[in-house]
Amino acid sequence: MPAGSHRFEVGTIGCTVLSDGYASYPTSWFFPDADPEQLSRALESRRAPQETVLCPYTCLLVETGRHVMLVDTGLGEASRTSGAIVARLEMAGIRPKDVDTVLLTHAHPDHIGGAVDMRRPKVPRPMFPNARYVIAELEWEFWMGAHADLGGLRLPAEFQFGMESTARRSLTALRHQLEMVECETEVVPGVRAIPAPGHTPGHLALLLESQGHQLLNVGDAAVHPLHLEHPDWENGFDQSGGRAVATRRALLERAAAKNMYVMGFHFPFPSVGRVAARAEGGWEWKPGC
Repeated sequence: MPAGSHRFEVGTIGCTVLSDGYASYPTSWFFPDADPEQLSRALESRRAPQETVLCPYTCLLVETGRHVMLVDTGLGEASRTSGAIVARLEMAGIRPKDVDTVLLTHAHPDHIGGAVDMRRPKVPRPMFPNARYVIAELEWEFWMGAHADLGGLRLPAEFQFGMESTARRSLTALRHQLEMVECETEVVPGVRAIPAPGHTPGHLALLLESQGHQLLNVGDAAVHPLHLEHPDWENGFDQSGGRAVATRRALLERAAAKNMYVMGFHFPFPSVGRVAARAEGGWEWKPGC
């Protein structure tokens, strides 16, 4: 596979993780309530920078034999490091018109930005013309209401404004191809969307299952391996920190109990591994598949 792609199987389901680049954010945005000394030691032990966090964007291509599905679409061409998803798909032999299902875990820009072709910004169109775009009904209602309440975010106001405007613009362009779900739903055979609220009101996780093998894509329920070791550390991008923590714990307990593969959109590429309970609490991230 080309650089920025990694293929593996979950039973008979073919999976390919696709990089859409990365961004760098202030550490305080990712860990706003962490004890500063404990956080500093944790970052130092990983030889990671103290002031910034490198944040990958990793989408998932799912091929079941009957369906071609893309989970999240990346940021699109909104930065100089992103906008590679269509090219990576084509290098894997998939054209935009071949994708029949796009699942959006939520409508933050780095997940929905690549869903819409912005080369003609006055008349943006779905990037995947033959796909149904699956999203939680709560997510649609949150962003498309009179005003999305982003008061729970611990992010600068101008950043929040960009999030809201991207969500509204993208969802408006996709409205005729949207399929909204309300509860745990089989999206295609072997693939289930699972409500995972907190990061956003309609945030979804995704469970793949085939021949006794399972992969749990947690989306942004955890955005850094330190959120596994310290699951009560909140994330400044979470709309409801307390609810996001409860969701994170429930998903990780589910994955660890059945030794599932786990995928995190922002985890170090290729963003797939397993989790194991730690004696001192939380979970350890074990990358690789």
